[in-house]
Formats: sequence, C-alpha cells, structure tokens
Amino acid sequence: MNVVDFGESGPVRCSRCKGYINPFMKFIDQGRRFICNLCGYTDETPRDYHCNLGPDGRRRDADERPELCRGTVEFVATKEYMVREPMPAVYFFLIDVSMNAIQTGATAAACSVISLVISDLPEGPRTLIGIATFDSTIHFYNLKRALQQPLMLIVPDVQDVYTPLQSDVIVQLSECREHLELLLENIPTMFRHNRTADSAFGAAVKAAFLAMKNTGGKLLVFQSVLPSTGVGALSAREAEGRSTVSAAETEAHKLLQPADKTLKTMAIEFAEYQVCVDVFLTTQSYVDIASISVIPKTTGGQLYYYFPFSAISDAAKLYNDLRWNITRPQGLEAVMRVRCSQGLQVNEYSGNYCKRIPSDVDLPAIDCDKTIMVTLKHDDKLQDGSECSFQCALLYTTIDGQRRIRISTFSLPCTTMLSDLFRSADLDTQFACILKQAASEVPTAPLPQIREHVTNHCINILYSYRKFCATASSSGQLILAEALKLLPLYTLALIKSTGLRTNEPIDTRSFWINYVSPLSVSLAIPWVHPRLIAIHELNTKENEESLIPHPIPPSSEYINDNGIYLLENGEDCLIYVGNSADPSVMHQLLGISSVEQVPAQFVLQQHDNLLSKKLNDIINEIRRQRCNYLRLRLCKKGDSSGMLFFSNMVEDKTSIGLSYVEFLVHIHRHVQSKMA
Repeated sequence: MNVVDFGESGPVRCSRCKGYINPFMKFIDQGRRFICNLCGYTDETPRDYHCNLGPDGRRRDADERPELCRGTVEFVATKEYMVREPMPAVYFFLIDVSMNAIQTGATAAACSVISLVISDLPEGPRTLIGIATFDSTIHFYNLKRALQQPLMLIVPDVQDVYTPLQSDVIVQLSECREHLELLLENIPTMFRHNRTADSAFGAAVKAAFLAMKNTGGKLLVFQSVLPSTGVGALSAREAEGRSTVSAAETEAHKLLQPADKTLKTMAIEFAEYQVCVDVFLTTQSYVDIASISVIPKTTGGQLYYYFPFSAISDAAKLYNDLRWNITRPQGLEAVMRVRCSQGLQVNEYSGNYCKRIPSDVDLPAIDCDKTIMVTLKHDDKLQDGSECSFQCALLYTTIDGQRRIRISTFSLPCTTMLSDLFRSADLDTQFACILKQAASEVPTAPLPQIREHVTNHCINILYSYRKFCATASSSGQLILAEALKLLPLYTLALIKSTGLRTNEPIDTRSFWINYVSPLSVSLAIPWVHPRLIAIHELNTKENEESLIPHPIPPSSEYINDNGIYLLENGEDCLIYVGNSADPSVMHQLLGISSVEQVPAQFVLQQHDNLLSKKLNDIINEIRRQRCNYLRLRLCKKGDSSGMLFFSNMVEDKTSIGLSYVEFLVHIHRHVQSKMA
C-alpha cells in the first residue's frame, strides 16, 4: 500500500464536498486549479502542491505521486482527524468455564489456542492484554508481575456488573507473559469440578467492556452454552418453536430475530467506545445465535460457529481461526464514508458495523475479510459518455498506532446502451448483492416470498437482455447474456440454500444469515453453489493445470457409489465415501478400509502415499484460497452426515426447488410470457 504524508497541512481535498485528491481530478489553468470529479467544483491548488501540466493535460509529476496515479492510497492523518491519541492494541480474552464447557473440552481447547497465539500478538509496549472467565459469576485475574501468581477477583452480581480493579486487569503483555501462560494452563484444572450449568454471557461481556472502556480494543469471547443468567439472559426459545409444523415458519421469524433489545443496546455502547467483539461458539446445543450475533455484527466483529463442537476434530480450526483473527491485516477505531458524483447518492450500507449518523459507518475494528455493501440511488440524469466517480474514505488506526486515511477511488463510464451494460456486467458482484439482500429479508419475510423475489429478479434481468439486446433471436430460445450466463444456476442454488430452507435448525439458519452479512464477493458464490471434486480419480489426473482438479456439478447424477468426493463451500469441507468405494483407495486417502469405519470425529492425516499427499495439498490450497481453515467432516450414505452431503446437491430436484434443467425451462417460460 502506498502511504502519502502531506505533513501538517493534511491531504488536499475539495473545499465543497470534502472529496480527497485522486487520479480523476482534472487540473486546469497550468495546474493552478483543479476540478473535483465528485461534485464538479473548481478549487485553487495549494501553493506547495502546484505543478505544471504536460502537453497531455496531466501534471508532469502525476506518475511520481501515488495519489495521482493509483486507485487506492493511504494518507497519514493529521491531528484534526483525532479525538484522542491513537488507541493501543488491546486484546481481552473471555472464557466460558460453566459445567458444559468444561465437560466437552471447550474450555481446555480455548485456553490451549489462546496460549498458542500469544506469541503472534504484536510486540512492544503498546500491546495490552486481559483475561476473565465466567459461569454464573465473572472471574477477573490480576496479572501484575509483582504478584507470585495471578489473583482471582470474583464479580458475583451479574445484574449490575462492575470491574473489580480499574488498572491491573489489563496490563502490558511484555509484563505478564509468564503469569498469563501459567493461568491458561491452570484454568481447566481450577474449574474441573465445576457444577454450575448457568452462563452469564451478557454480564461477562459487559464487565469486560467496562475494563476496556478507556482504551477500546478487541474482546474475544469463547462461549459454549445458552446465556441463562444475568444481563441479557436468554431462554430456550427454539423448543417453543417446534410445537406444530404449521406454526413453525411463523415462529421461525421470531426466532431468527433477537429476543429483545438488551444486547443491541449494549453493543451500540461498545461500538461507541471502540470495543470490537468476536464470539467463538464452541457448542453442542441451541445458543440463540439470532440474539448473540447482534454483538459482533454491531461492533465490526465476527461470529464463529463450531457445531456440534468436538475437542478432537475442531481444535485445529479453532486455533487457525483465532490466529488469523489476530494476525490478518486489520485496523482499529475506524469510520468510513462513501462519496459519489452528481446524479447519484448513497442509499444504504449493509455489513457488520454501527451507524450513529446517516452518512458514516462506525467500525470499532475492520479487517481484510469484511465487505460492506453500498447501495446507490440514481436521482438525476447521467450524460452519455461522461463518467461517474465513487470514493470510499476509511479513517482508522493501524495495529502499531498510526492514524491513517485509506482512500479508494474509481470512475466508470456512463452509457445509454443497455448492451454495453450487459457486456461488462460483473456476475460475482451482482450475485453477492442479491444474496445479501435475500439474507437480510429472511428474519422478517415469508420464505416463499423471498424465493419468488429472487427468481423474479433473475427473470427481469434476462427479460431486459432478451427485449433490448437480442431482439433478432428466435423466440423459442432462452437467450442469456454472456457475462450473466450462470445467473439462473446461482439463483437456483440460493433458493435451495440453508438460510432459505425451513427444515434446518434455527441456529444453523441464523449463522447462515450472519455469515452472509460481511461476506466478500469471492466467497458469495461457493457459499450457495459449493465446489465438488472427485478425489478417487486423483491418480488418473496427472497433468492438471491447477493443483485443484476441475470441479463437477453439485448434482447426485454425478455421484457414484464407488467414488469418494470432496465438497467445499468456503466454510465447511465434506468428504463423502460411497458404499462401494475401493478399500485400498479409501485406506490411502483416509486411513480407513471400509465405510463402516467412518468416524464421527475425523482428523485428516497425511499418510505416506501419493494419493494422500495430493488430497492434503488440495485441501491446503482450498484453505489458502478461502482464507479459512474449513471444518472437515467424513460423510457416508444412510446417516445424517450423508443427508448433509446430499442437501448440498443444489442442481437436483428437491421438495423446495426444481432441477437445474427444469428451472431453466421455468425461467424461459416466464421471459416468453413477458415478451408476449
């Protein structure tokens, strides 16, 4: 990233719309003035920024100045961009030690992975750390070096929470590393006989926030059961929603919405004080994700879901998720605004953030995995041949404490020719928007209505292309724009996806909705249309161009009973073993000799043979591409794992949707009737 420092004066900006200097601003009058590409206003060029223009009308120094030749640059922020000194890097770990968390090994797993990632935290005096545990009470630990061992401080009141020590609960990592490692080693033993089943999640998060209030920072919570006591306690609402089938969908709407406003109100306060909350749900039961997820969603955090949690098979993913969470490119105490040129205005933002004023998005933390969708409103005529500009300004603090403004600007030509628009359409982005809009409607609108809405969206796009761009074609043909030819396939996959199915557990659907909210464009399609690979054929494919073999369509038509298949959607990875699979291939790949040996908890090993090495290389490459460790699960026909695998065959005919061929016929019929 190119970093530009304008010194005390700060970056050059338009005096009317406050847009930042960028490659699309036009310099005139021998460089003495410039025209803003966002609002059209003409400004004086600051004297110390002046440069003559070349014969092509560009500044002679344009190629040496990143802000005049690059779409994205960072400016060093001046004092006027700071309300206080840039915040330190604060990490506070909060661990569930209730009976269930101890017995399932979730507490021990959390302590173990935290202990492993401590060495990945930023070095230096600016890195501060704190730790607390909770069941029906909250336990803080004084990590001051002077003490022989960490001192436990108990907060018994979970209705009116407080922090027992203002100063020694969060200390410099360099001061307390030994104490911290000892404590993490001891926590599972200290609570091994714990018989407290209740969990005061809301109260614990509130108490940790009070300890972090002065600095802000990252709060990483490991939670295993439904929060049942204290502030923001929740009830097992899911059981109420299972009484009758007819009431199920009506009830599901309520269950996909937060139980009440308590956690939302808390989350807004956290965001105000720059505290970002990430929640790791290591659970084996219903935890009400619809309510809990409000906290990470509002504070720019992330929700991780390990269900059903297994200390054996999920330990590696938990470690990799936590390590990536801490080490990935990220910023703190951020605020973002999007500006666009005349004739357009920002309609709404969607993603994981807090919004206190209409024009800005508040992000206590922002990282490379989060996407914010911006919907624009077209409110004036745009001239054919002119250009529209868009600029996103993100003010944030780097992990090492520098205040920066990241500016991304791009400009697009306007056209009155619909065929130009279809030719340059971006299917991935278009589909990501459709997916996010559908996911946001799931908690409030009837599912048949959402499915119909998504289908109509696809029909209208294809109809417009047919009517205005392909008039000469035969009416008997389904005509698809080249750039959008897979739109019907992805639309069908979305209609059949987990979030839009009534037969899925409420928490699974809530997680699906929550996962989509900040999802990047590159992960939107695999999330609903997973990649399927025949791994029993790896030996026969010597000269593959890429490490990952060519995928096959996710349809049971391509699943053979003597095959072994890998299916991944960017979050989960399923390996399906056919009933008649070759025992020697099974043994080489998975270390088992028959389908009966498929274990409930599976950890992929690398065995000493070429097939196993190829499979491990493929999975590692998928993990690298997806920036996600992926949960691995072995599946076989005839049990719930097999049903899970086949529920991903989105091109098949199912109870809620047509097969891909039938869907194309259905779409074509509707386009024809609109043409008539």
